[in-house]
Amino acid sequence: MAERSTLARPYARAVFELAGADTAERQRWSQRLQALAELVEHPELAQLLDHPAVTPQQLTELVVEALGDLGDTGRNLVRVLAENRRLRLAPELARVYEELRAEAEGVVDVEIVAAQPLEEAQQQRLSDALRQRLGKEIRLHSRVDESLIGGAVIHAGDTTIDGSVRGQLTRLSSALVH
Repeated sequence: MAERSTLARPYARAVFELAGADTAERQRWSQRLQALAELVEHPELAQLLDHPAVTPQQLTELVVEALGDLGDTGRNLVRVLAENRRLRLAPELARVYEELRAEAEGVVDVEIVAAQPLEEAQQQRLSDALRQRLGKEIRLHSRVDESLIGGAVIHAGDTTIDGSVRGQLTRLSSALVH
């Protein structure tokens, strides 16, 4: 995973620099990269990506035709990725681009994994508290994992806050053993 991220990062930075400070252009690139990422994960195309008989030009034409209007820079990105046999990096490229965009726009994607579905009021309180703590706007994503028993685990960038019962039991068990 780290290697894919390392390979995708220069492409993501280049796209981010092409998008510039224009929020609408950044959004268009987000959509283009997400569409490209979804396309290269499609089983029929995935088979062709590493096939030695398929040329980079053929891959470029196929991807550009499937995605529609990408503009000149979008077509050039697909061409460069195809020529370097890096089209498989598209999902990672899209992820890294979104990280760069969020950082530039002062936004943090936060995932809350809770033992039970969170009510709207709970989500709002958590979002407000995280906004105050992190000093950035929060994009909240939540999902349910009943194996947590109770509580929640919050992932915000490199920060993880484990307030789950399962996490507390694990820490207690470790403390008793040592």
